[in-house]
Amino acid sequence: MQERLSPTQQQLIEAFQRGFPTTSRPFATIAEQIGSDEGSVMAAFADLKNKGYLARIGATYATGRVGASTLAAMEVPQSELEKVAEKISRFTEINHNYEREDKLNLWFVITGATRNDLVRTVEAIEAETGHTVHLMPMIEHYRLDLGFNLQWN
Repeated sequence: MQERLSPTQQQLIEAFQRGFPTTSRPFATIAEQIGSDEGSVMAAFADLKNKGYLARIGATYATGRVGASTLAAMEVPQSELEKVAEKISRFTEINHNYEREDKLNLWFVITGATRNDLVRTVEAIEAETGHTVHLMPMIEHYRLDLGFNLQWN
């Protein structure tokens, strides 16, 4: 049975899935908004991450408006998949990767400040893993709301 979240943790998840402050001290801004203190907010988020409720706190932005990015995939033997995924995850230009049941079985998004940075990252991944990276640039843009409407018991 999973541990229940505190009312503060529930409030943080509900209120800041969208509209996370982009101030120089976002946790202080959040604390002010919910009537808490910066340290308590940071501790609550750290606890959520440690318990596996959050994977990361970070910005999402409209692809193509800032920098460069592309969807990418690799064909990796099943016996190497976990090791290659770990290597890819070490690149700061990759925020996640995932397995798919297909010939191209390891998928991820590569980001960079410029197209040249993106190409350098692809070359580094190929050199590090020994596998070809297949690029799949966006043809049509879709915006998905990544937030969830949560109901607490």
